[in-house]
Amino acid sequence: MTYQPPVREHAFILRDVLDIDQHGALPGFADAPFETVEQILEAAAQFTGEVLAPLNPVGDKQGCVWNKDFTVKTPDGFKEAYKQLCEGGWTGLGSDPTYGGQGLPHVVNLAFSEMSSSANMAFSMYPGLAHGAYSAIHTGGSDDQKQTYLPKMISGEWTGTMNLTEPHCGTDLGLLRTKAVPEADGSYKITGQKIWISAGEHDMADNIVHLVLARIEGAPAGVKGISLFIVPKFLPKPDGSVGERNEGVKCVGLEEKMGIHGNATCVMQYEDAKGWLIGEENSGLKLMFVMMNEARLGVGLQGIAQAEAAYQAAVAFAKDRLQGRSLTGPKNPDGPADPIIVHPDVRRMLLESKALIEGGRAFLFWTALHGDLAHHHPDEAVRAKAEDYMGLMTPVLKGYLTDKGFKICSDAMQVHGGSGFTEHFPASQYLRDVRIALIYEGTNGIQALDLVGRKLASKGGRGVMTFFQEIDQFIGENDGDAELKPFVDALAGVKAQLQDGTMWLMQNGLQNPDNAGAASTDYMHLFGLTGLAYMWALMVKAANAKIAAGSTDPFFTTKIVTAKYFIERILPDAGAHLAKLKTGSETLMALPAEAF
Repeated sequence: MTYQPPVREHAFILRDVLDIDQHGALPGFADAPFETVEQILEAAAQFTGEVLAPLNPVGDKQGCVWNKDFTVKTPDGFKEAYKQLCEGGWTGLGSDPTYGGQGLPHVVNLAFSEMSSSANMAFSMYPGLAHGAYSAIHTGGSDDQKQTYLPKMISGEWTGTMNLTEPHCGTDLGLLRTKAVPEADGSYKITGQKIWISAGEHDMADNIVHLVLARIEGAPAGVKGISLFIVPKFLPKPDGSVGERNEGVKCVGLEEKMGIHGNATCVMQYEDAKGWLIGEENSGLKLMFVMMNEARLGVGLQGIAQAEAAYQAAVAFAKDRLQGRSLTGPKNPDGPADPIIVHPDVRRMLLESKALIEGGRAFLFWTALHGDLAHHHPDEAVRAKAEDYMGLMTPVLKGYLTDKGFKICSDAMQVHGGSGFTEHFPASQYLRDVRIALIYEGTNGIQALDLVGRKLASKGGRGVMTFFQEIDQFIGENDGDAELKPFVDALAGVKAQLQDGTMWLMQNGLQNPDNAGAASTDYMHLFGLTGLAYMWALMVKAANAKIAAGSTDPFFTTKIVTAKYFIERILPDAGAHLAKLKTGSETLMALPAEAF
């Protein structure tokens, strides 16, 4: 069983739930009517399913190899697959046409990214990180920097990285020591060490454009004194080709990791490396967060992507593996046993996975569409709402969907039984690969803290209040729909719980910040459940409309049954999260450190 890209699922969300054609007048969308998008999805499925997926186990078993000349060899087949990726135009799908991109909506690019990540998470990180670096230069770079770097990064000839972490500091970037010394020609000498740099060195592209956080001599202490620099592996020539080696930039080793073996996770050493400031001095963190926020959505996507691949493998195994008999009598009377999919507990794991994946995917796509509206919509109010949503939902999507993605990959291993614990089946790789998604781009605990500490209070709580109003409006418009009623009622119930939790945080989090910290993870999960309840209500409404119009396609009835499972057996967790968050921090903080 190999991964089959879920083209039908993507088409349902983009066409029937989000109706992207309604935005046809906006830049990007004008070039992407749904018929075109459908062709893109089919081509993406073919490339990711036939080219990238077969390389996934190869990358896992071979890993990357560091050479003494500071180069890195990627697994067999990666280089050729990367060439096909570039030739197919996939690296520039959502990028600015001014620099050679195709300018398609981010929500369409997200569909390709999901397929790519499901097929081969380690491989897809190379172009994924390059797009993040592209976005930071696009946002903060000078015209000259944009002209020099963006066309090459869009074409995939050059890739990019983000260099934040140092051996003594991860999340607390205020402690970073990498220094930048100004030179007479306007460049800087960059010196320091960065660790855990994904895609920091490889053999697939002509150049690697490192974006490096560093402190200019004399800059203020802490995060206020951080600047961002472009430090390329090869120095660009005026004609845009690669010039001499930037001798001060070296990959001095690779990390041995639990998963994503096909991605080179590098220790990068900078010794008087030549670099150029992006944007203004001491404003590097703001620009790096352009990359970080894009990466956080991408990591939420990785949670869903690995879950989808693992779920598909588990379903195939459950239909094929014969063991035991159904509790209500044999379902495979001519065989020695029934397939394990007859057993209620196996179905519980599979249905829970299916409900979370499909709801989570819709939540991601819905949010990504708001990202497109924030950039392109002519109405300032629509743009403001979309920006609020992007800020508010990003930590929820990253934290909640990776937590659930890991649980789904774990359940997929459980469905495989002992077979899943061996390397003969793919379940182990999915579980090992997805685990990093809960950690990088800010651990899930930090995402939860960001949600309650910053995003919730931003602009006087405008984002969350707008979200509540939108849900109330949906409930009001659909309250009389008998077919939709169970889903509208479920949404109203969880929305009230989220509102209750939000009010508790506003009243108790300010007077004691530990209360906010103690409640944060449960609040993030409560928010995730509310988002999925809304998505399932939207999806059932779309499915009901198709059935009412005469469709007999089982795809739509399957959607409704999956939605029922979500509201009956997953959504009740919201009550537990609310109860836990309201206990506050007293017991949690009561023990002295020695008691642990």
